[in-house]
Amino acid sequence: MGKARTILTPVYDPIMSSSTASAPAAGTAGALVLSEDRFFDADPGIRGVARTLYEETRQLPLVCPHGHVDPRILAEDSPFPEPTALIIIPDHYIFRMLYSRGIPMEALGVPPREGKPQETDPRKIWQIFGDHYYLFRGTPTGVWLDYELYHLFGVRKKLTGETAQRIYDEIAEKLTSPEFRPRALFERFNIEVLTTTDAATDTLEHHRTIRDSGWSGRVIPAFRPDALFRVSLPGWRGEIEKLAAVSGVPINHYEGFIDAVENRRAYFRKMGATSTDHAVVEPYTERLPEPEAERLFHRAIDGEASAVDQRRFEAHMLMEMARMSIEDGMVMQIHPGSLRDHNTRLFQKYGQDKGADIPVSTEYTRNLRNLLNAYGNDPRLTLLLFTLDESTYARELAPLAGHYPAVRLGPAWWFNDSIEGMIRFRQTTTETAGIYNTAGFNDDTRAFCSIPARHDLARRVDANFLAGLVARHIVDLDDAREMARALAYDLARETYRLDQPALAPRPPLSHAGEGAGG
Repeated sequence: MGKARTILTPVYDPIMSSSTASAPAAGTAGALVLSEDRFFDADPGIRGVARTLYEETRQLPLVCPHGHVDPRILAEDSPFPEPTALIIIPDHYIFRMLYSRGIPMEALGVPPREGKPQETDPRKIWQIFGDHYYLFRGTPTGVWLDYELYHLFGVRKKLTGETAQRIYDEIAEKLTSPEFRPRALFERFNIEVLTTTDAATDTLEHHRTIRDSGWSGRVIPAFRPDALFRVSLPGWRGEIEKLAAVSGVPINHYEGFIDAVENRRAYFRKMGATSTDHAVVEPYTERLPEPEAERLFHRAIDGEASAVDQRRFEAHMLMEMARMSIEDGMVMQIHPGSLRDHNTRLFQKYGQDKGADIPVSTEYTRNLRNLLNAYGNDPRLTLLLFTLDESTYARELAPLAGHYPAVRLGPAWWFNDSIEGMIRFRQTTTETAGIYNTAGFNDDTRAFCSIPARHDLARRVDANFLAGLVARHIVDLDDAREMARALAYDLARETYRLDQPALAPRPPLSHAGEGAGG
């Protein structure tokens, strides 16, 4: 069946008009109320234990070891300009839902590549958001946004088309006060550490500004070299030129490329980084002989690399990243299973990261076997696996994490970081891997103000899951208390090695060498 109703007229002017549709009448002018027992079980026995566990974790500091907040925000510490730029513009969850209902991206302030006009009036964009806020009912985005409106901005009316402008004014007024500057909010959120995600060629100037400012907030980078490994893409040569410039290492051969990558990792480590991050469609790993890696690299330099060449080079570089992680101590994250920019028209018109990334089925057991046989038995490596394919939880990921000393599971990610998605993750991985082979929680967001909302949801869902184990006498209440704290706080710190100072140099491995056996 198709979608139940059409809310837009066929003709839509993204600049001169907001949507002609309106929210259902039932959504107008009601009070915004957040139950203290939200997301807890209807069974009063489970709900009572869940409430107890949540109350013991709700005030713990927020550990944010993986995310995409722009460090410029905290480096400059300038007031946020207005509500639309703060809440709507950074959040692809919002764009995706509104676009799915026929609202053009230009109407939401997203500029097309060819420079055609887009809406620049933040009030008009906010009005479209308010008119369609009902679309987020029952979604994690709606849960996060309600939390932000209620707890952060003190809004007590539901956001609708009717209330949109009043709520805009209410938030805009608060944003003018010092208490709503980025660093003040960082402290108010009780963030202990915030990790950004930065290209391998990034100069990290904003991180330097933060460090030099004397502010006590801990903001660290994560090393993301994806662009350096995608040898068949048109922009790859430009990425190599940037790498040579920032590393000071000439890159005429594969060996120089490896030296430059190691140089950048060392610089990121110096700037506080404890992790690397790798996005691939499939987590395929393969060790290429050195001459073959050199040959493939030169094909790329000559502009002759194919998609098959890129697949093999990325697979080889994942092996190299594991080797380097054993040497420099950085945690290695792999985010596979997303077919990026699935909507070709949207990508061509607006560019990357506009919400058109769609999950695909993902195989781990065979794809990772080469890497895990080489390095998975070495406890010096922490390999953190994420997935968008829930079918792998019990079949592949939990058994891998429940066996290899190097493997840990990242939390339910992206399309699965919802109430039910988090529950399914715990239910299907805990029996085989336990919770201590997972990384607890990370928020993985670029929407700064959603950070406390996401952690609050995760802490409530985990408290409720553990309460169910207590009710069925699988664990007792004392154990559940320790587990709740671990999931909310301890595991993220431990997994991402956030307690460790800069590690002493490790004995180097040869490029073709293998890690120590377990």
